[in-house]
Amino acid sequence: MLKTNRERLKQTIELFSQIGATENNGVTRLSLSSEDIVARNKLKEICEQLGMTVTVDDMGTMYATLPGKSDYLPIVMGSHLDSVIKGGRFDGVLGVLTALEAVQTILDEKIELNHPLTIVNFTNEEGARFEPSLMASGVLSGKFEKEKMLASTDPEGVTFEQALKQSGYEGDIAHRLTDAHAYLELHIEQGPVLEHYKKDIGVVEGVLGMVCYDISLTGESNHAGTTPISMRKDSMFAAMHIISILQNKLKQLPDDLVYTIGRINAYPNIHTVIPNNVTFSLESRHQDPAVIQQVEQIIFDLPKEIENCQLSYTKLWSRDTVYFASEVVNVVAASTDELGYSSHSMFSGAGHDAQFIAGYIPSTMIFVPSAKGYSHREDEYTTFEECSKGADVLVNAVVKVANLKIPSRKTTV
Repeated sequence: MLKTNRERLKQTIELFSQIGATENNGVTRLSLSSEDIVARNKLKEICEQLGMTVTVDDMGTMYATLPGKSDYLPIVMGSHLDSVIKGGRFDGVLGVLTALEAVQTILDEKIELNHPLTIVNFTNEEGARFEPSLMASGVLSGKFEKEKMLASTDPEGVTFEQALKQSGYEGDIAHRLTDAHAYLELHIEQGPVLEHYKKDIGVVEGVLGMVCYDISLTGESNHAGTTPISMRKDSMFAAMHIISILQNKLKQLPDDLVYTIGRINAYPNIHTVIPNNVTFSLESRHQDPAVIQQVEQIIFDLPKEIENCQLSYTKLWSRDTVYFASEVVNVVAASTDELGYSSHSMFSGAGHDAQFIAGYIPSTMIFVPSAKGYSHREDEYTTFEECSKGADVLVNAVVKVANLKIPSRKTTV
């Protein structure tokens, strides 16, 4: 079994951690920002020094390719270099850097594969500067319309198209990832499961389906000091009642269902005024679409009038559960076992580029632990040993995948 170079991977992680470094050991590297461009340039420099050819597509996604012995479809690895504001040093970037380490290990061992190896850096995965997240992979997979994405603006009013042109990373549509033998994405778990069960590797079988609604309670504003409680149409009291109903009913569904009320807005949001409207989001995720349907039915069955207020709801978005290619998932599991590392089969609750790429390329993900389950914060942490174990699994899985016949998922994109 192959082993990656732990010290080299550590140095590479530390190098990229300095690009956009924040005061509390995190990073801010928003998509197509000056920090992101520095990171892109550094990745390009390292890859070219290894003899890889670097190309860029029309959405700014980078591809660094090491030729194979034959003109086969490439095996693609990677993730993204961009981060959220004051994010962690491992989220996204670790998938790119372990892919880089896998290529370096294959070169060190003088292994020649029939398939080319490609490292990919997807543009604007986070959606922290330009909404939505998973932007480039969404365009690649036909989920998003390119023109709408180009028009997306950041808080300063800069469009994605403007930032892309200014970055120097606006490439050619001909360089898009349109087909591959397989796609493997290593990522930190961004949750506490692996650490809780004391497992080295998460063998990821897919990405959970989800649904998100806005639920609104509409009442009547009036003076907070002069209106008796019995005469109010207080949308905040109504929202509190509805949230309690939701929690009680959702707790009766399977205990692996996750649900979150993550946003709540009150209007007019003045302490001396009874709110006339409270709107809150309810997001829920589960592998089984039948459970998601039960969540929706609970919403549909909510009382339309409560506390003298009217209830309404709007479906914001949803996604079906994505199942990764079993052939590639099994290779990750076998590589983990053969290396003597412990593993846990799981689904990802978070969204990743792999969920879109899996629609037309056989794909899977590899998770490594996140300390305390922390992510999207400066104190996000995965030990270098854990990173290296993930890289070991990745490089061995790539070599195994190269010898597999995998049914294509290719459709017209």
